[in-house]
Amino acid sequence: MAVNLQSTQRLHNGVEIPSVGLGVYKMDDHEQAVGSIKKAIETGYRSIDTASFYENEKSVGQAVKESGAGRENLFITSKVWNTDQGYDSTLKSFEESLRQLDMDYMDLYLIHWPVADKYKDTWKAMERLYGEGLIKAIGVSNFKEHHLEDLMKASNEKPVINQIELHPRLSQQELRNYCQENGIAVEAWSPIARGRLLEEPTLNHIAGKYNKSAAQVILRWHLQNEVIIIPKSVRESRMKENINLFDFELSLEDMSQINSLNMDERYGADPDKLDF
Repeated sequence: MAVNLQSTQRLHNGVEIPSVGLGVYKMDDHEQAVGSIKKAIETGYRSIDTASFYENEKSVGQAVKESGAGRENLFITSKVWNTDQGYDSTLKSFEESLRQLDMDYMDLYLIHWPVADKYKDTWKAMERLYGEGLIKAIGVSNFKEHHLEDLMKASNEKPVINQIELHPRLSQQELRNYCQENGIAVEAWSPIARGRLLEEPTLNHIAGKYNKSAAQVILRWHLQNEVIIIPKSVRESRMKENINLFDFELSLEDMSQINSLNMDERYGADPDKLDF
């Protein structure tokens, strides 16, 4: 599979999203976040994934401006938080996110979590913003099959993407199959399970064969599964490691071994049991 840092996936509405991006969750220190994002852009990243909940949209906007890369060359994602869901409040939240980013449009806007009784109205607001050209593509995050079915029954636009917790301990194969059948791209948040799998013996054995780290093996596994990844790092060395994925390919046997590590183990919340 010939991929590189500039490789993209075509979403069902024709928009191209980079296969590898930078996640900025918990980049809380403004100056550090600005510096890290600028460094990532300099390194070659073209996709930045933020959210209103992360409270660092302003840092992203400043970094983009100072990077000199040109807004049109970057792919910016943000998300509407649970307490801002609903039709009018989503429009208001989007406006505030755009103001914080200091941008004229967003490339991708997501519903952060499927808040029962609210996500359909949230989606209607997002459809309106999409129709007005303020967002290039709209999608969801943390939706299970039944959420997606429920949403698509009541909507004009189908989500282009579902961003979910996904890693070798939580491979979400059925949900990924469902998304593929419905033309919905899959994006992994926490693609290396927040670092919890870096000592895992099987992954380290495979990593040794390719002279790579366990993290690189996991990220390569995602790419070969056609999953979009947004690993987070504030360290330049780790950022470079996280994109040094294109000079090797995992064998079918190695892919199968990694698949077998699945335990349906979540480190984040269960979307059916939200209390926030």
